[in-house]
Amino acid sequence: MRTTEAWDRLCTAAGVAGLLAFAVAAFTPIAAPLDRWMASAPDAGQADAVVVLGSDVDPDGRLPEDSLRRAAEAVALYHEGRAPLVLMLGSRNGAASEAASRVRLAQGLGVPASALLTEPRGLTTAVEAQRSAELLLPRGARRILLVTGEHRIWRARRLFERAGFEVLAAPVPEGSPSSNTPGERLSAISRLLQELAARALARVSGKLDAKPYEKLDGKPDG
Repeated sequence: MRTTEAWDRLCTAAGVAGLLAFAVAAFTPIAAPLDRWMASAPDAGQADAVVVLGSDVDPDGRLPEDSLRRAAEAVALYHEGRAPLVLMLGSRNGAASEAASRVRLAQGLGVPASALLTEPRGLTTAVEAQRSAELLLPRGARRILLVTGEHRIWRARRLFERAGFEVLAAPVPEGSPSSNTPGERLSAISRLLQELAARALARVSGKLDAKPYEKLDGKPDG
């Protein structure tokens, strides 16, 4: 009986804690300070290549907002003369490749085909780092401008450094932490907590250790 009562109390406490967490996330601006803490500032300087991490693509090849932001940032960096080469990453969704859709966008915005590379096989950030190393390091492109979401750049930088790159951060915005409705606040906090979980998993698995580049498998890294 005592075991049953203790279990009931534990379940009740967990339920109350869950409701409190929901209320704080939905009805307070807690996402804003968390967003500021997790976001990374851009780095100045020239690089050998711009590398754009994958995000998402619709089955018909259309790029969602986050993917468009990253591709547009890469195009802007190229036109600013920050790097002579752009590597567009992004896996397939059915017949459509995010990397290929980004390249078409970049060409339409004036980036020549000779300055563009694609790699659609990276399903995780760790594998994208591996594929990028295989493409760029033999070309002598070691210093890169890494384009991804402003909350993901911290983890991505370490994975690419582990793959042998010198990384300059080129973060782009991801949504807005100053949302005005409970649904928007919950979405913002969920996005930030997912990245925190991914960082923790990468730490536990040793993928953020400062080790020389090693061959990585294609298993998800979070």
